[in-house]
Amino acid sequence: MTNRPHLLLWTNNPAPYLDAIKDAGLADRVATATLPGKEQPSEEQLRQTNALMVPNVPPGLLSKMPNLQWAQAMTAGVEAWLALPDLPPKLTLTCARGTHAESMPENIISAILYVAKPFAAIAADQPQRKWSHRVAEPINDKTLGIIGFGVIGKEVARLANALGMRVLATRRSPGDAPAGVELLRPEQTDELLAQSDYVVLLLPATPETENFINAQRLAKMKKTAWLLNFGRGALIKDEDLIAATTNGTIAGAVLDVFRQEPLPETHPFWTARNIMVLPHIGGPHPRRDRIVARLLVDNLRRFLDGQPLKEVVDRARGY
Repeated sequence: MTNRPHLLLWTNNPAPYLDAIKDAGLADRVATATLPGKEQPSEEQLRQTNALMVPNVPPGLLSKMPNLQWAQAMTAGVEAWLALPDLPPKLTLTCARGTHAESMPENIISAILYVAKPFAAIAADQPQRKWSHRVAEPINDKTLGIIGFGVIGKEVARLANALGMRVLATRRSPGDAPAGVELLRPEQTDELLAQSDYVVLLLPATPETENFINAQRLAKMKKTAWLLNFGRGALIKDEDLIAATTNGTIAGAVLDVFRQEPLPETHPFWTARNIMVLPHIGGPHPRRDRIVARLLVDNLRRFLDGQPLKEVVDRARGY
């Protein structure tokens, strides 16, 4: 077949995507090229590419791709894309929203259990052959507050309900609340903070959510409450959180995302009282490429058929 659209898979692990394209019967409808992440596209690839899949793209490259119509980001967060000075205004950008739903909810629940249960302290006692009687805190009578109630939040809520937790959630868009969830409006965030024993942040990074958690909002939380950030690093005003955990405004925090990653060795989060630093383990898992590949293939079929794509980024909202 001639004059096929050209797709560039710019990733170190193209196999799951190539397999998915073949299994979907699309291999003969698209000319697919692969490129390792550390390499740069050739002049011919820049000129020919109509569709692009890549984790992130360096500034100055998109302006050299005159025939690019659609770019599929491999992550849910697209703030780096939207910050590109050469992001073409008519380029359709889709994100990988929802592809973390298999792993991230489990990791969030695990973080809550880590806080509530004394297994880490017990493991630290064992090399010393120290028998310390410790009491595990139950979570089945606790309230979980979810700020940013999308695909991930819904699955977190389902798991929390199964463990007997009460779930509050804020969501920007209206709609019916799933069973077991008390859905609040964003302007009721202070109410959620005041009632929750654990607060999970799942908001995207936008100008409106910059420093969303600051001293004023931390002061609304229970002194026994824990904050868990699995959204974006910029949601939290770092120095305000450190002050809050140091002076006992809240009990502590588990952080999986940061303004700069890897977190610099000099950052005070490393040594702050009751702040646990996770190396961004929330979403990645061994089978995630297969899940993103399903989304790519779905969108590729739509692209080839001239149909609307899924998970299109709203540039005005920032996600």
